[in-house]
Amino acid sequence: MNFELLTQLIVNGLIVGLLYGVVGMCFVLVYKSTQIVNFAQGEFLLIGAWICWALLIYLELPFIVGFLLTMVFMAVFGILLQMIVLRPMIGEPIISVIMVTIGLSIFFQALMKWIFGVSAQSFPKVFETESIQILGLNIEVAYLMSTVIALIIMVAFYLFFKYSKYGLAMRATAFDQQIAQSLGISVKQVFAMSWGIAATVSATAGVVIAMVSGVSSSLSMMGIKVFPAVILGGLDSIVGAIVGGLIIGVLENVAEFFDSQYLQIGNMYDIAPFYVLLIILWFKPYGLFGTKDIERI
Repeated sequence: MNFELLTQLIVNGLIVGLLYGVVGMCFVLVYKSTQIVNFAQGEFLLIGAWICWALLIYLELPFIVGFLLTMVFMAVFGILLQMIVLRPMIGEPIISVIMVTIGLSIFFQALMKWIFGVSAQSFPKVFETESIQILGLNIEVAYLMSTVIALIIMVAFYLFFKYSKYGLAMRATAFDQQIAQSLGISVKQVFAMSWGIAATVSATAGVVIAMVSGVSSSLSMMGIKVFPAVILGGLDSIVGAIVGGLIIGVLENVAEFFDSQYLQIGNMYDIAPFYVLLIILWFKPYGLFGTKDIERI
């Protein structure tokens, strides 16, 4: 067995798993505050990556300036999307709102292809050195940056929900919208804020992945790949999203290793997480950290 390759893949899986966890936290954030599963989450990554790429290529801005402008754009974009498209759906059946997010996903994919074309584009070179050696392992500098950013985002989420007024308002809304309204909390404002945060954080992951793999419509598939991580950890658990992301990230790479070395089945990288998801949900239907709903008749 090639332990050096296996170790490399596990480390890469942990790094990518942190990104999965960050995007998964956005799934959970939207679900907890609005009770909606956002199937357009992957398109937030795609839009953020294309916007940042355009700022760097066409306006020739420094990366840090382009990145920050992208974050501002995505925050405004997420808020306006919730206000214009989703706010009128408040009170409608949940399945109707979910279908709207699926429609948004298809629309944004087509819009990005119309604006930027269907060909993948390389991201401008950001770092002088693309990869470095750490303990004999070859690590992409962009992934190291993503690890730092992911950890910062996780700490920021914790502090935001624990100590800020708006974070406490979002927690109260997630617990019970009617009680939150009776306490003077603007539920509509909380909804808009959750979508703005989800769009911004997801775009961060999209930019990081684009720096390594380029920008293409395949970025939006990360929303589907993250979904098993969210269900695995628990759809209403921030901690579960992080743990689920790490598990799925490592599992993908380990499955690819054993498939290439021994099984020779093919495509195990993509399908292994869904197999494990099914197995775990047989025993833990609410995920590893999800809240079990008890209904009394």
